[in-house]
Amino acid sequence: MSAGDLEGFKLWPGRLDRAAQEALAAEVFTLAKRAPFFIPRMPKSGAPMSVRMTNLGPLGWVTDKEQGYRYQAFHPETRAPWPDMPTAVRALWDELTGYAAPPEACLVNLYGGEARMGLHGDGDEEAWDAPVLSISLGDTAVFRIGGVLRSDPTRSVRLASGDVCMLGGAARRAYHGVDRILPGTSRLLPKGGRLNLTLRRVTPP
Repeated sequence: MSAGDLEGFKLWPGRLDRAAQEALAAEVFTLAKRAPFFIPRMPKSGAPMSVRMTNLGPLGWVTDKEQGYRYQAFHPETRAPWPDMPTAVRALWDELTGYAAPPEACLVNLYGGEARMGLHGDGDEEAWDAPVLSISLGDTAVFRIGGVLRSDPTRSVRLASGDVCMLGGAARRAYHGVDRILPGTSRLLPKGGRLNLTLRRVTPP
């Protein structure tokens, strides 16, 4: 089975050309100076995730031992508001999702060579009718996606630098994750690794 077999999953391979990738990566790292990457921690256990993250836009997704998964309007360490998300990602949302309202959060995950993300569902948003749009920059990720139940069969697809994918419809509630990063598959990021930008609408319009 391919990821395309799942209703609502769409992939635009190479949607961003090299120049657009370079410009977006540079802008994200510049914005991250105001909202530094931090290590998210699992609820209850406080175990660190293997990715570092930050956020852009009115709201940001955070997690820690004490309060768990949530969206908030400020950085958990600096307490400053999140920087505005880049115009380029807003434009992609408008063009590709067809959703009537703008995204409220742009999660930025930074994967090193050993980082991964276990199978999970995105369930902290109230706007369930809004899709999730994902932009890949840097090294290729082996992305895994299943169904609405954790026990459903899964399939994998490689997401390369410049690829954009969307989880909408049935795929919006699908379990998904990143099995591994393939080091050396891109020279976009000076130190290697992968940047993943995930655009979400959190509240109903």
